[in-house]
Amino acid sequence: MRVRVKCFATLADHTPPDGFVDLQEGAVVEAMLPLLGLEAGDIKLVFVNSRNSSLEAALADGDQVGIFPAVGGG
Repeated sequence: MRVRVKCFATLADHTPPDGFVDLQEGAVVEAMLPLLGLEAGDIKLVFVNSRNSSLEAALADGDQVGIFPAVGGG
């Protein structure tokens, strides 16, 4: 299955060049992390199809995933 992925802020460089990742059917968000060069600790928020989600969320063909880091500020 093919999933669209966009990484934001300091993770932006991990967005695939064509914006897509190919995964096995029934894969969860966490399964794509090695393909993106990321680890679970790098991620604070995950959105699947514009809804707040988790790394354990099951994906379907055509889903859109947004990945955000923890952001500090003052």
